[in-house]
Amino acid sequence: MILVLGGTAEAHELAGELDATGVHVTSSLAGRVSRPRLPAGTVRVGGFGGPHALARWLTEHGASAVIDATHPFAERISESAATACPRADVPLLRLQRPGWSPGPGDNWHWVADLDAATAAISGLGERVLLTTGRQGLSAFAQVQDAWFLVRCAAPPEPPLPPHHQLLLDRGPYTLDGELALIDEHHIDLVLTRDSGGAYTKAKLEAARRRGLPAIIVRRPPRPDVTTVATVADALAWAQERERVHAG
Repeated sequence: MILVLGGTAEAHELAGELDATGVHVTSSLAGRVSRPRLPAGTVRVGGFGGPHALARWLTEHGASAVIDATHPFAERISESAATACPRADVPLLRLQRPGWSPGPGDNWHWVADLDAATAAISGLGERVLLTTGRQGLSAFAQVQDAWFLVRCAAPPEPPLPPHHQLLLDRGPYTLDGELALIDEHHIDLVLTRDSGGAYTKAKLEAARRRGLPAIIVRRPPRPDVTTVATVADALAWAQERERVHAG
């Protein structure tokens, strides 16, 4: 059995590929999104309770490998996996989509975290498309001189920015749709995280088309584990682990 730590489009695709090739795959979802799109194979929802509990779960369920395909900003579970897998003597792979890189015409302002993003708003814009996810929105709760269009997949918990409109939506997004959103709400600044991938990149292209600046939060450091960038590479690694385990 291969455990896929999921919640991303890549994790969903990988689970389908593994299941189609006859590999027993279990996908673990954090459970933060109601009615998630369930991947193929077995699905478990909820946390493990830390690295010790995860190591015990891996041993009890006879996991042959773990693939961490969580979101680039899901730090806690990645750290738990990096600690738990050696303890359980289970191989670990990180499937991480490449981050975004600016191109000609982009006006990007990189920041280290959400607090730095808050400080960077002043002077760049007053009507902000905010797409940093529903966790961490409290960092913007004290911003009085900007209005936010807060877009996230599930309802966030307060505190929220004092001047905002909430838009519940999830990708993939199109360039035409993002341009229309920017125009409708008179957006003059885009604020997001370096999530990478094609599902949500259209907002950055739309910002470039409209000549808008973008504040982008850098990815946090990740544990030093073997990492691949594509589902195909992760699938090949998993199939090799299964052959080794079966032998």
